Amino acid sequence: QVQLVESGGGSVQAGGSLRLSCAASGYTYSRNCMGWFRQAPGKEREGVALALTGTSITYYADSVKGRFTISQDNAKNTVYLQMNSLKPEDTAMYYCAASMRRLEPFCSPLYDYNYWGQGTQVTVSL
Repeated sequence: QVQLVESGGGSVQAGGSLRLSCAASGYTYSRNCMGWFRQAPGKEREGVALALTGTSITYYADSVKGRFTISQDNAKNTVYLQMNSLKPEDTAMYYCAASMRRLEPFCSPLYDYNYWGQGTQVTVSL
């Protein structure tokens, strides 16, 4: 019943920008960890950016700090990922994910994420 729908992926040259969107339906999010993971061929899945919904608390992977920004529209149960200064190593399938309600004042990619989107491909060329 709960669905996460991603959009905004595509192909871009190095140095370019993309904005990903993830809209949740079937569940009202409040103090959930919600955000983005990515997986490249032959690589392990990694957490990219996460937000504790309804708060200003965020998590970023070291590799994207200063380049990516996660934001949220709680009225729409939607999170966004603004990706600037893209690099070829950012090429991956990007997945939106959401956890159940949490009490801790932070988010970690090691938490159990119950809901996943279908993924959207991001390709960064030289």
